[in-house]
Amino acid sequence: MDITLILCIMLYLFSSATYLAYLFFQKSYLHKAGYVLIGIAFSVHTLMIGYAAVHSGHIPVRNLHETLSMLGWIVAGVFLLFQYRFQLRVLGIYAAPMVSIFMIASFHVPKEPVAAKEIFSNFWLIFHVITIFTGWASFALACGMGILYLVQEHTIKSKSRGFFFSRLPSLDLLDNAGYVSIITGFAMLTLGLASGFLYAKSVWGRFWSWDPKEVWSGISWLFYAALLHERLAVGWRGRKSAIMAVIGFLVLVFTFLGVNMLLEGHHGEFTR
Repeated sequence: MDITLILCIMLYLFSSATYLAYLFFQKSYLHKAGYVLIGIAFSVHTLMIGYAAVHSGHIPVRNLHETLSMLGWIVAGVFLLFQYRFQLRVLGIYAAPMVSIFMIASFHVPKEPVAAKEIFSNFWLIFHVITIFTGWASFALACGMGILYLVQEHTIKSKSRGFFFSRLPSLDLLDNAGYVSIITGFAMLTLGLASGFLYAKSVWGRFWSWDPKEVWSGISWLFYAALLHERLAVGWRGRKSAIMAVIGFLVLVFTFLGVNMLLEGHHGEFTR
């Protein structure tokens, strides 16, 4: 499996390099090549994860190595869907390197899985992991679009019409695509938390146990709920929404990694 993992990493890195070249040279064939490369990498990655699941009989999230790989796979899949829907060519400059980082990190962390348990084949756990990770992937892309929005806005306000002005999409397109990404992420996060409650009940006999990961996941949900409320009720758009999308993703990063490194809880077995 190390050979397949290395192949995935190389394909994602080639895609990143091709998208970077597209940013500088703005040739359509470079964008198409980057998109095809990340698509091939995603396909190989899918086979790798499918084999791991069939071979072990469990969803492959039993340690940090498998969890990072799964997260990278879902980010790549969500990016391919958003790219197809919105044609945000430059978004690959953000998404492909992010997936590459996840995969390189996955390669270097310990690969020994925790002892197999029935909970890893629990339906609610599988549904919980997929929906939560899909939500996080959507929020990651919303963060990327927020960053691109802020860069383009700064370029326009400075009236410099420099390097990024002609290379980034319009502010309206970035704002609308970011909004769709946040709505998608919020829906998936809501489903993920609900299935997590059912999973917790089936395994630990209670819906909520004040585990640090549960608490911070709840905080993340409330953050994005507030963002969507302010956008719909108050009319937050543009710069405010972009900044909040970036901040929200930083909260998610802490929820995913920081909580397990700094706080004890029963979710730690998935990220060690």
